Amino acid sequence: MFKALITALFALVALAPLGASAQGPQAGTDYAELKQPQPVDSGNKVEVLEFFWYNCPHCYALEPILEPWVKKLPKDAQFRRVPAIFNDQWALAGRAYYALEATGDAERLHRALFDAIHKDGLKITDEKALTEWVGKKGVDAAKFGAAYRSFAVESKLKRALQLTQAYQLDGVPTLAVQGKYVVSSGKHGTPAAMLATTEFLVTKTQAELAKSPAKK
Repeated sequence: MFKALITALFALVALAPLGASAQGPQAGTDYAELKQPQPVDSGNKVEVLEFFWYNCPHCYALEPILEPWVKKLPKDAQFRRVPAIFNDQWALAGRAYYALEATGDAERLHRALFDAIHKDGLKITDEKALTEWVGKKGVDAAKFGAAYRSFAVESKLKRALQLTQAYQLDGVPTLAVQGKYVVSSGKHGTPAAMLATTEFLVTKTQAELAKSPAKK
């Protein structure tokens, strides 16, 4: 019986979110709070941003549990992906995402593109190979090519660069809540722990917004 009890205790420890104390996630340990909060584009909803890079293996590992997690976010929360931009190579990956967004195929092909890069060796920086790939996935190649170099995509890339700098990113994946709280993968042992901290911050933000003068 003692052996069974020890086994059960180890199982509970293994299931506990890494990086979170008994009192819940702690500022400075599990997440950072920006000294200068950033404006949000979610209106009255809690904004949740995911900064990612298609070539990042950690972003790829996060994606399978991020998708169902996003679907379970409260109705007063709004999720949005933002390609992190650190250099020209990262910008090309961001360009691919925004071009797919422009053709209306980003949600449908986001994970498939991750698979193509990490499983099949697709080079997202190779415009020709990328265009051929999206064409095989049912995207109008001509429309994708036009979007790829459009003014709208250029504008979104500039905004993504601004956000990368404003949120003081040092890596990806990173999740940000309400322009104020930043959850970095570097502070957590598992993607699940990262999402648990973000979920805590969404709830925290809901409470803060409920107390704000605008809500009264």
